Amino acid sequence: MTDSEKVAKVIEALKAAEREPAQIALPILNGLVGLVQGDGEQPLEVEEARSSAFLAICEVGKALHRGQPADHLWASAIDATQRWMTLAE
Repeated sequence: MTDSEKVAKVIEALKAAEREPAQIALPILNGLVGLVQGDGEQPLEVEEARSSAFLAICEVGKALHRGQPADHLWASAIDATQRWMTLAE
């Protein structure tokens, strides 16, 4: 699977999970780990964008797990993932 395909799946999953309650969204986010993990074979700029997306997704997961509001975190995670997409193409 190419990086572009991975990113597309991550964005799709994030948008789907955003509409769900925490108990449904958390497993969706956990399922993204394999797609967002880097292999270190990309240019540094792409790897930095990927890791920013990964960290933003983790922040959403932590907030949901703790029962905290995550509205603003979803937008950050989606934006970071979209930035990754522009660099991965």
